[in-house]
Amino acid sequence: MRGSFTPPALFLDFIKKYDKFILAGHEEPDADCIGGTIAMASLLRRLGKTALLKSAGPFRKSETIPYKNLFSAEISEEEADSAAAIIIDCSSPSRTGSLCEALKKLPLAIIDHHATASAENGSVCAYIEPSSPSATILIFSLFKALPLKITEEEARLLFLGICTDTGFFRHITSGNGDVFRIAAELIDAGASPKETFAEIYGGKTLNSRLLLGTELCNTESYFDGKLLISCEELAETERYGIENRDSDTLYQLLTQIRGVEAIVVLRQSTWNQCAIGFRSRDSIDVSKIAAVFGGGGHKNAAGAYIESKIADLKQSILDEFKKILPE
Repeated sequence: MRGSFTPPALFLDFIKKYDKFILAGHEEPDADCIGGTIAMASLLRRLGKTALLKSAGPFRKSETIPYKNLFSAEISEEEADSAAAIIIDCSSPSRTGSLCEALKKLPLAIIDHHATASAENGSVCAYIEPSSPSATILIFSLFKALPLKITEEEARLLFLGICTDTGFFRHITSGNGDVFRIAAELIDAGASPKETFAEIYGGKTLNSRLLLGTELCNTESYFDGKLLISCEELAETERYGIENRDSDTLYQLLTQIRGVEAIVVLRQSTWNQCAIGFRSRDSIDVSKIAAVFGGGGHKNAAGAYIESKIADLKQSILDEFKKILPE
């Protein structure tokens, strides 16, 4: 992020045009998606609009579970009548899971910050800034553009999203001082770094640590230690629970290993569907590899969902990395 962002006039016109909005984000939402969606709903309501929160879930992260009851997983015909839609933290209705078909029938706008995002996918307008470290920073700029003074609760939600996608600022590189200036403004408005850190990294269960240990034990090394692949089978998910996953800590631990350039975490979400998480330290653009499997993301963090079994998927992933990490 270099410099502040200005929302497109077309996007602001979209907000002004409609009185009812359906807001949704990607499947298995993280706190950037959830915090941004709730803050966007608050913005719209303060403008006198109706805002309905939707998510296909599942809410697997401990920091998102408290917000689960604010969302519903279905869009009724009555709700869709005369409504427009805004999808947040993803650039295509296809990433909203079961909400996809209903959303595609509505006038659609996009707020996203992923490197693989585009303004296509049938949207009326899009606010896409790949240089932004989080979707919540783009929503922050909407508050400033309208302008609306950010409330304490909105500040807390926006700060939560920024901290989530920056790894509590671990991933911020030089030239991105505006992230800290925005963070300072949100803190002055009522966000608490101490409470946000506890919300993201605290409150874990013993099962979350047992699952983490299992994922570490399942990790295998490839290409002379440059690539690590960890797997979580469906039986392990069922044993420890889907609400006990601590992906951020797993990625932190694996990226600290000497010589590692990229990490892949494969999870068997259902008997025939896999979730793939990609991370890289510096040079490898994992968003390009994620795109091969129908996903997307950033250069150093990306993901995908695909119908497959782990055993079948692993070799395909190794084949892609072999193109950039020859043995």
